[in-house]
Amino acid sequence: MRSGIKKPKVGIANIPVPNAFAYGSPIAGTRVAVTKGLLDTLEEEEVEAVLGHEIGHLKHKDVQIMMFASFLPSLVYLLGRSALYSIYFGGYYGGNKRQSGSGIALLIGALSMAVYFVLLLFTLGLSRLREYYADQHSASIVEEGSRKLSEGLAKIVSKTGGTRIRHHQDAFMFNSFKSLFISDPDNVEKDAFKVAEFATNSSDQALVERLLKRRITATERAVELFSTHPNITKRLRALRAHGE
Repeated sequence: MRSGIKKPKVGIANIPVPNAFAYGSPIAGTRVAVTKGLLDTLEEEEVEAVLGHEIGHLKHKDVQIMMFASFLPSLVYLLGRSALYSIYFGGYYGGNKRQSGSGIALLIGALSMAVYFVLLLFTLGLSRLREYYADQHSASIVEEGSRKLSEGLAKIVSKTGGTRIRHHQDAFMFNSFKSLFISDPDNVEKDAFKVAEFATNSSDQALVERLLKRRITATERAVELFSTHPNITKRLRALRAHGE
C-alpha cells in the first residue's frame, strides 16, 4: 500500500542461501520471494526491509528495464560471434584457403565484440543503479528502513559466505538468478571476507558501523564494474546518507 502498487504474490524458495528476489511481467503478474535461508538468518524487521527492497524493484519495473537493457548486448554478441565463426568454418574449402570476405568478417567480429563489452559494462552499471534505487525505496516505506536493511544486508553477506553450493545444478541456478537477487552470489565470498573481519562478537549495528568505515580498494572498485550489485560498503554508505 505504501508503494502504491497491487499486492504481489509471495513465495518461499527452498534454497539454503539467504536471499530474496522479485519478478514481474504482464502475463505472470508480480511476485516476490524470499529463500528459506533468509528466514532462518534475519530477524523479522530485517525481512520486512528486504521485502521493501524487492517491492521497490516491482515499483520501478526493474525486471522489464533490465530485460530490455540486456537484449542489445546479447544481439551484438551474437552478431560478432557469427562473423568470427564464419571465418573459422568457411576459411577452407576443398583444401584451398578462401580469403574473400574474411577481412571484412574479422573487422565486423572484432568491432562487435568491442561494442558488446562497452554495452555489457553499461548494463551492469544500470543494474547496480537499480539496486541503489530499490534500497532507497525500502528506506522510504519501512520505518527505520535504512537501519533494518543495512543490518539485513550485512548479515546476508556474512551468512552466504559460509553456505556452500553443493551441486553443479545449484551453481547454475544461482548464476541464472543472480541479477534478481538482493545480493550477488558471485561476489559474496569476497564480501563475506570483509564482513568476517568485523563479525566476531559484534552486534548487528556495530558490524554495519565498521563496514561503513572500511576503505574501498582500487581492486574492489575494478571488480565492482563487472558485478550486477554495488560494493557492500558503498551500498551501506548510500543507505546511511539516505537515512540522514
